[in-house]
Amino acid sequence: MTETLPRFEDILEIVSGYNPECDEDLLRRAYVYSAMAHRGQVRVSGEPYLVHPLEVARTLAEMHLDDVAIATGLLHDLLEDTWVSEEELEEQFGEHITGLVKALTKITTMEQSYAARAAAQAENVRRMLLASIDDVRVILVKLADRLHNMRTLGYLHEEARRRIAAETMEIYAPIAHRLGMGRMKAELEDLALSYQHPEEFRRLTDQLRQRETVAAALIAEIRSMITTLLEENSIGAEVRGRIKHLHSIWTKLRRQGIGLERVYDFLAFRLIVDTVPHCYAALGLIHQLWRPVPGRIKDYIAMPKPNAYQSLHTSVIGPEGQPFEVQIRTRDMDEIAERGIAAHWLYKEGKEPSQDAERVSWLRGLVEGHQENPRDFLNSLKLNLYPEEVYTFTPKGEVFAFARGATPIDFAYRVHTEVGHHCVGARINGKLVPLRTALGNGDIVEILTSPNQVPSRDWLEIAATARAQNKIRAWLNRGEKEQAVEAGKKLLERECRKIGVSLKQLREDERLPQIAAEHGYGKEEDLLAAIGFGRISLRDLLAPLVRTRPVTPVPSPRGRAAAVPEGSVIMVKGQSDLLTYRAQCCNPLPGDEIVGYITRGKGVAVHAANCPNVRKLLFTAEREVEVEWGGVTGAFSVPLHVAFEDTPGMLAAISQAANGENANIRSCHLSTNEGQLGTADLVVDVDGRGHLEKLLVVLRRLAGVTSVEPSVTTQARQLRVL
Repeated sequence: MTETLPRFEDILEIVSGYNPECDEDLLRRAYVYSAMAHRGQVRVSGEPYLVHPLEVARTLAEMHLDDVAIATGLLHDLLEDTWVSEEELEEQFGEHITGLVKALTKITTMEQSYAARAAAQAENVRRMLLASIDDVRVILVKLADRLHNMRTLGYLHEEARRRIAAETMEIYAPIAHRLGMGRMKAELEDLALSYQHPEEFRRLTDQLRQRETVAAALIAEIRSMITTLLEENSIGAEVRGRIKHLHSIWTKLRRQGIGLERVYDFLAFRLIVDTVPHCYAALGLIHQLWRPVPGRIKDYIAMPKPNAYQSLHTSVIGPEGQPFEVQIRTRDMDEIAERGIAAHWLYKEGKEPSQDAERVSWLRGLVEGHQENPRDFLNSLKLNLYPEEVYTFTPKGEVFAFARGATPIDFAYRVHTEVGHHCVGARINGKLVPLRTALGNGDIVEILTSPNQVPSRDWLEIAATARAQNKIRAWLNRGEKEQAVEAGKKLLERECRKIGVSLKQLREDERLPQIAAEHGYGKEEDLLAAIGFGRISLRDLLAPLVRTRPVTPVPSPRGRAAAVPEGSVIMVKGQSDLLTYRAQCCNPLPGDEIVGYITRGKGVAVHAANCPNVRKLLFTAEREVEVEWGGVTGAFSVPLHVAFEDTPGMLAAISQAANGENANIRSCHLSTNEGQLGTADLVVDVDGRGHLEKLLVVLRRLAGVTSVEPSVTTQARQLRVL
């Protein structure tokens, strides 16, 4: 965190170092103007607000960006946080810089409900991406802005820290990855981890610090051996040794359910050589010195990643059986790996280079098409930001890259939308395969089509890419909306007959358009679709027409309580007669952000906002409703999976820890194996998310416990809202 005001002269010195012809007058005017506009303002930390634009500008300078980008960094908050108007800014700095600042201006009014925040976040990100299609510097400045905000996030309250850290992990770190900015991505991920899982972050940091001290001698030994080997073979190289960044190690621990003491390949070495032939020569020499690990050799020089990353990767078994990773690349490749697209984004002599279409073409795919539902857009964004690791070929040799798990359905929609819609099968490497088959590296894929084939809802579970899912959903929604309109019309006519009013009369009196407008629908068709999807209570809708007639509540089905506002654990906003229940797939708890989906015949299923079933876009947007926690407190049962070393007294220790946190254990199933390892599947009662988090921290601190995670049954994992 910044303790002293950064100096503009230091930033200017950095810029002059890589761009001697920089427009010093522009940068100095931007600095002075920003200082005047932000005069008297302070951040939550208590430091002058000017620190923030200066730190953003310094980050951009360290990325070796051009004068326009750095000036934009100095000015990026003026329209949002100061008296400066667009007209004044344009008068001082021109239309181009003003346009960039406008694109970076955030949405400042945000309601507290999850749906409202999601809508605001979606709009904010969408505007940023749209602007970046024409000028990628919008994203680069935004990333620098987010980086400094993350560095100073500790001054905000806990809820804000967690929310901003989650957004950084889900959106901004992946964007940095897709732009090839490895250094930015790593720091954003480590900072986000420190706020999302603070206890685990502190514990892992301490453990790594201890291991780093022990590993220092080993790192020096291996570096010396590699340097000597390359010098003997006349290959000049810079050899760097390091411990992998913290988030990557934490991810491996969580994925494999192991402790740090069982992570052996936490060391990584980077060889920076002069030429591509030297890269391959160095790889051969490394494999002569140490045995390579099968399946861990990757050639990203011959097959670069979509973000232009190039390098040779291998894992070897080093001295004393210690495995470690080796990355081999040229200096230019290393520059691109560290700074990504920023390595090429210099504007010289006032001429703007053409956009590198290969690097930013994916931006257009993120915002193409109209997304009515904010979560649809955000989930599409997150799916598109997944690292692409599978490289496939058309029969003509064209290369398509996909995220792991992609299927022939994704391949078909990548070729063309109509090919996707009419896909009936696929041949991979000449053999017929099911559409669920996961694509592998080097596969040659041929799509089979039929004019009679159309998409089905099952394809949403098969498709892994946002592009394919968006196309499938758009096709399905057209048909579903037509059915919903027809169903809504019949339901409305039936309800109108009960109160002695005809639908025809409502139309003639122009009462129906008025009712639609009162409920936020611009067209009668949209209102009827909402009725057909079950989003609107007909009795509430027609209540103004029957004010003299009491509305009798519909009795709730046996075994379930209705979602009445008073006395409810979960309430549906704007509804008085919809049942609610917690979805088993995610077991949301008070304190979680939640979202509701209307199910057929079962009421509203309430999911945690980050539930995989929600994020996989398995539901229609029209069936989403806003829900909120009521004032009733009570016990919520949560299943936990505990892995531990098989030592005497573990069950007693787990039980005592739970009792100490006032968490009642409803059931426990304990098992051990011959490998001195054991597991315990518990069901505990907690009163909310905060209570559960405290319990998890206490259990994870127990000696011998390797992991503790909330779990669900196989049945719950497979649950789908129908």
